[in-house]
Amino acid sequence: MTSTDASSPSRLQQLRELSVVVADTGDYDAIARLRPVDCTTNPTLVKKALDLPVYAELIERELAWARSQPETGRAVVDEVADRLTVGVGTMLSALVPGRVSTEVDADLAHDTAATVAKARKFMAMYAERGVPREKILIKVAATWEGVEAARQLQAEGIDCNLTLIFNPTQAIACAEAGAFLISPFVGRILDWYKARGQVPATIDEDPGVKFVRGVYTEFKKRGAATVVMGASFRSVDQVLALAGCDRLTISPELLEQLDNSTGAVERKLSPVPREERTIAPVTAESFAADLAADAMASEKLAEGIAAFAKDLDALRNDIAARLGA
Repeated sequence: MTSTDASSPSRLQQLRELSVVVADTGDYDAIARLRPVDCTTNPTLVKKALDLPVYAELIERELAWARSQPETGRAVVDEVADRLTVGVGTMLSALVPGRVSTEVDADLAHDTAATVAKARKFMAMYAERGVPREKILIKVAATWEGVEAARQLQAEGIDCNLTLIFNPTQAIACAEAGAFLISPFVGRILDWYKARGQVPATIDEDPGVKFVRGVYTEFKKRGAATVVMGASFRSVDQVLALAGCDRLTISPELLEQLDNSTGAVERKLSPVPREERTIAPVTAESFAADLAADAMASEKLAEGIAAFAKDLDALRNDIAARLGA
């Protein structure tokens, strides 16, 4: 890795020519500096925002709203969490030319109706704040219930980001539901294999990289409109191994490394022609069976939902503490 110079484009600049670069963060300053097309917000990032000066006015306003309510119980705390989530997303939407992914409560991951209701609520809240729906992606865990929620939401014109994708059937089900975008997780797949002593010898043998490459190719063969966005990267090498993927969501740390280094970035993924095939659609039964047969995907999906739910609880507890609720 070498430092950038005026005559040589950084690897981040080159990557932007091949894939849409998304910031896997809600860090206002990092987004302003690194200029991604899209960004994301979730309970972890909103909790961190509680201590960032740029969000201080927003936080004080929402806490003041809560204190003005007749009672400051769990319902008010939950509402403040929603208001902060949308408030942070609103501020971020002014920074990026593209979209802000906004995460539906992970504890609703197995409840289609509740997921749809929360997504509609978020969209209404964004609309009240002057943010058009074209600027927002509703982020939903790719359980079967999440897939069904996305099917309903997409039919209503609410675009969805289906996340925690670890299995081909998961990915295909999302495309068949008309999801705007999916986020297959590269690093967490590698983590699972490394924990079992299975360390790939080369980046091309990395199981997370191989998975995303396979999903991308299958989607192109199907003519699927769903965007493939590689996510959860552990290294610059993983990012570069997927250069050419529709989108790549990358942490600020890795974005900085890419921005501060030079060297040729080669396209690794290219669209392939559509193939006319007769394909049986994914059903609830085939979805469940394929996930059950895939230990890595089953474990990582459950683990991811639990971690997101824990982060949401931490955000709510922080809000409650500030309110003395």
